[in-house]
Amino acid sequence: MAGRYGITFPFDGIPLLDQRPIIESLPDLGYTDLWSAESNGMDGLTPLALASVWAPQLRLGVAIVPVYTRGPATLAMSAATMAAAAPGRFVLGIGTSSNVIVERWNSTPFDKPYQKVRDTLRFLKASMGGEKVTEDYETFSIKGFRMGFTPPEPPTVLVAALRPGMLKLAGREADGAITNWLAPQDVTTVAAHLAEGGPDKELAARIFVAPTPDKETARAVGRFAIAAYLTVPVYRAFHEWLGRTELMQGMQDAWAAGDRKAALEAIPDELVDSLVVHGDYDTCRARVQEYVDAGITTPVLAVLPVGVEAADAVKGLAPTA
Repeated sequence: MAGRYGITFPFDGIPLLDQRPIIESLPDLGYTDLWSAESNGMDGLTPLALASVWAPQLRLGVAIVPVYTRGPATLAMSAATMAAAAPGRFVLGIGTSSNVIVERWNSTPFDKPYQKVRDTLRFLKASMGGEKVTEDYETFSIKGFRMGFTPPEPPTVLVAALRPGMLKLAGREADGAITNWLAPQDVTTVAAHLAEGGPDKELAARIFVAPTPDKETARAVGRFAIAAYLTVPVYRAFHEWLGRTELMQGMQDAWAAGDRKAALEAIPDELVDSLVVHGDYDTCRARVQEYVDAGITTPVLAVLPVGVEAADAVKGLAPTA
């Protein structure tokens, strides 16, 4: 398997503090990484702060913190604090997120996404290096900010990237990229653009897993997840770039017409099977290995709700299983 092997946390349906035994078990099962997310559930950093104590062997990552929903200084302070809580073990994933999260849920204009990520990267590098920052960036201005402390080790910073521009930015100015919702055969295309920005960059991928041999259940859950993501403009554009316009067209047309049921029904099995890992545990682990063989350096499993207890899924999908 990969040198790194991660899973997404917190797990749905379990109170946060009750998840401690699962997190404590991860290193012995072969997991190296624990990654959070941030959309409309728990924030991306608080669960990681708890996990930094529960399992100090794990590397902790957030995929992602949107660059729009925290001010630059607040984002820098949050990242530095996590880096102090888990020295050498924290990965800050930043990105644009989506117009839904930024505009509809956080009442913030979704303007100049590429420039906003680029400017945030440059500000983070300066501020977490201890510099006093006074700078007019293209998308924001900073006047006299200096971090009140310097973390023992700066965090690794990865950029959420789907298409060439952001992938190349991640290669030039960050430590690598985080990608999402892709098939194993897409990895070489994505990795090639990241590599243009620099050699030996980390490429993390969130891989959605439905650990059940019941294909119909897996596909039904997968369709809900696909419809929720691939109708968002940034993900639609990503998959059009990857050549899936025709496969998605029925879903996109029905979604635009407001017919959610028809949109789900229009998603072909081929699309679900490409983007969602499903089957028994052995099959799922083998499919994750396909991503690794194609160039993913950090697979991050995200378990979909198919009626399997989180603790069982963690054990069944583990590298040592």
